[in-house]
Amino acid sequence: MMVTALVAACSSSDKMQPTDDFQYCNERFADIEMLRYKVDGFENLTLKQKTFIYHLQEAALWGRDILFDQNGRYNLEIRGILEKLYTDYKGDRKGKDFLAFEEYLKRVWFSNGIHHHYGCEKFTPAFSKEWFVENTGCRDEIAEVIFNPEVMAKRVNLAEGEDLILTSACNYYQGVTQAEAEDFYARQKAAGDPNRPLMYGMNSTLVKGADGKIREELWTTSGKYGATLTKIVENLRKAREYAEDAEQQAVVDKLIAFYETGSLKTFDEYSIAWVENTAPVVDFVNGFIESYGDPLGLKSSWESIVNIKDLDATKRAEKLSAEAQWFEDNSPVAKEFKKEKVKGVSAKVVRAAILAGDLYPSTAIGINLPNSNWVRAEHGSKSVTIANLTHSYAQASKGGGMLQEFSFGKEEIELMEKYGDLTDDLHTDLHECLGHGSGKMLPGVDQDSLKAYGSTIEEARADLFALYYLADKKLVEMGLLPNEEAYKASYIKQMQNGLLTQIVRIKLGDQIEESHMRNRALIARWAYEHGKGKAANGKNVIEIVKRDGKTFVKINDYEQLRELFGELLAEIQRVKSTGDFAGARDLVEQYGVKIDPVLHKEILDRYEKLNIAPYRGFINPRYEAVRDANGNITDVKISYSEGYAEQMMRYSKYYSLGGK
Repeated sequence: MMVTALVAACSSSDKMQPTDDFQYCNERFADIEMLRYKVDGFENLTLKQKTFIYHLQEAALWGRDILFDQNGRYNLEIRGILEKLYTDYKGDRKGKDFLAFEEYLKRVWFSNGIHHHYGCEKFTPAFSKEWFVENTGCRDEIAEVIFNPEVMAKRVNLAEGEDLILTSACNYYQGVTQAEAEDFYARQKAAGDPNRPLMYGMNSTLVKGADGKIREELWTTSGKYGATLTKIVENLRKAREYAEDAEQQAVVDKLIAFYETGSLKTFDEYSIAWVENTAPVVDFVNGFIESYGDPLGLKSSWESIVNIKDLDATKRAEKLSAEAQWFEDNSPVAKEFKKEKVKGVSAKVVRAAILAGDLYPSTAIGINLPNSNWVRAEHGSKSVTIANLTHSYAQASKGGGMLQEFSFGKEEIELMEKYGDLTDDLHTDLHECLGHGSGKMLPGVDQDSLKAYGSTIEEARADLFALYYLADKKLVEMGLLPNEEAYKASYIKQMQNGLLTQIVRIKLGDQIEESHMRNRALIARWAYEHGKGKAANGKNVIEIVKRDGKTFVKINDYEQLRELFGELLAEIQRVKSTGDFAGARDLVEQYGVKIDPVLHKEILDRYEKLNIAPYRGFINPRYEAVRDANGNITDVKISYSEGYAEQMMRYSKYYSLGGK
């Protein structure tokens, strides 16, 4: 489970200069700003640690094609056609069609396919079909997929009442309906251990053959994606020799065994070994992890991150994890949904060294794993806040004008400027370190019982946990907040974002689809509706204020807003713990989906005048091994000069087997 950054604010003409000399902003295209992140301290690592990172980042980069294929069955073929045209085109490279094509290609790279990475809608080419076919000679089927808006229109469709598989373009199912897929996995779960259920379906494509029988194609070194997974395993084996301790070597061994066999039991064993290995400075995630890209929330997309522990900043996260039982005991949720004993909660702040798969170029700023509820209950969880990414976001956002445009008044702006960065980091820590690890499922409840609403409910649960405790004086007593006013910055951001600003990411007329966005809308809208008349002075807890033709959010009672967050957290936890599908559906559909079109247009118009990009992603640093005459690595160099297109073309050239 991951937490994403909220709203970008970069590329404004009046941007302030970053506070250091590193060049964070690189380039902008469409609705995207590309940033760089700095891996501070890499040069001071031992040769063993550098070499470990080098081989792990090689293993990470080899997984890119898996995600492209998971996101859509034509993505790799289309990417190959686009890249060949990009390289070979002899016509006017400043002409209208080529420039539109170049932007389209950059968007495909960014989203790992032809659908928007966040909204999931298919990109509409601004170049002509005739120009494209003439210059590529591509087959009719591919041209139809690219240019016909009715074909494969959404990568993930979550619209209530529709067959979510048949209407989604993701490539996890072939020839099966939603009902058939749900029945297939329901039978697997019924035959399994209800107390320690496997994550059925997470590493396979579900296929209906010509004979009408449904079967799974496992993603293993000898199955689907076999050649690519073999490359990943080769580099994991090289990395193993440089692991920091025997326990970390055992983690690598279990991961390799999982890739070779596809055994879900082995994956659980790997997850347990990984979550219990907390000592190393260098750590990694590599595998089939998150299920946001599957409308049923079962199949897991491939991703990887290699990271380095930030020893000083980790002290903040360790303070929280050390008090995990206190937070659990004092949660506003019902006693029957609390853990009697919180186990194995570890947390750290890290610096990303490489991003790959579903974490690249758009990435999370915090991660909490594993996703298996029984593993978390018995063995704990490992959480990371990715400090160098949040630092890049903060530096790139300075002076964008977003805060001034959408804040109600001077008080809100001053609170955000003074405490916004600090409370953002603490929110991520609480969300990942404690929020996802809190609460428990009742015996016999299927962790997938909330189906398409599961991801939204889980993200809302973790966000509400963070919001509730950010206002607790406990954080001041722990030295994590300077005073009892600082938390207000996080409440302002939550309500602004959930009620107003996040919809700048959505086209006029569309509704909210992405799980993190639904979560934020659900929280803000529920609190707004349930806070009417409940402020200490009899006013609404949150007001929607019109001034000079503009809409603003004003919080009248911060303490009562905290109580509302606690009430909603208790209900969300009940829904999660009991597997109440109807309750989840009602919450999400009522508060998390629909957008007022008049308000939507106003927000889009105001945002457009700021000339800032609503989305941001990262260009990776480049690592090069220095070798002696015998081929032994004597040093690893890191550089930050590679451009976006240059990096994407290099990855396609050196880390691609065409999805095999």
